[in-house]
Amino acid sequence: QVQLVESGGGLVQAGGSMRLSCTGSGRTFSNYAMGWFRQAPGKEREFLGAVSWKGNNLYLADSVKGRFTISRGAYANTMSLQMNILKPEDSAVYYCVADTIYERNWGPEYWGQGTLVTVSS
Repeated sequence: QVQLVESGGGLVQAGGSMRLSCTGSGRTFSNYAMGWFRQAPGKEREFLGAVSWKGNNLYLADSVKGRFTISRGAYANTMSLQMNILKPEDSAVYYCVADTIYERNWGPEYWGQGTLVTVSS
């Protein structure tokens, strides 16, 4: 059974930084694309970005370009989201996702439970 677990969420002041991590289990993930979505209260879910199993950037949303970086870890089942220059509008539940297929309008098969990030002004 595939499981994705996020960690690292919490409260941070605007302008600050935070790093989220995701660890997968149940598969090797060596041929999985991994990425991040987020959803703020009352808003639609937003696809932030994804990286290939080799760590190549597949997509990064304009809303976070220049501030957020997605990286695969030393192990194929790990991934991180480095968030800098955080803004109150970045407050949301952040979800780690994974799938063997990456395509336009990505709807990944596997999702983590989400971790809450709150950015105070």
